[in-house]
Amino acid sequence: SLSQPEREGMFHRGPGLNLTSGQYTAPIAGYYIFTTTLHIARREPRRKGQGWRQSRLRVLICVQSRCQHNSHLETVSRLESSSDLFTISVTGTLYLQAGQYASVFVDNTAGSPLTVRSGSDFSAVLLGV
Repeated sequence: SLSQPEREGMFHRGPGLNLTSGQYTAPIAGYYIFTTTLHIARREPRRKGQGWRQSRLRVLICVQSRCQHNSHLETVSRLESSSDLFTISVTGTLYLQAGQYASVFVDNTAGSPLTVRSGSDFSAVLLGV
């Protein structure tokens, strides 16, 4: 489920971003630069000696919820840190037709529940048609 970002201090211009669905819908066809920065925390305290061993986290920005080649941006982070809080970012350019949407997906192989914390962001800027 998506949590509503805090309104205070939030910069939001243009009609494309739906905060309820977490989707950015392109008003016109063109190349858009997308960026997301997620602050992620473990929901359960780590047991003694238990780390992020062999786990990884994929964060993707996908067009029309299809995370296929040429229609998504992706980063993979190895979770080797013993920290319970870390930051992961994805940025890049995608082509969207008018009316297509892009949204953020998190593929969690960490084996424990994760929470996306406040202060995380998702943005889209039209570069050109």
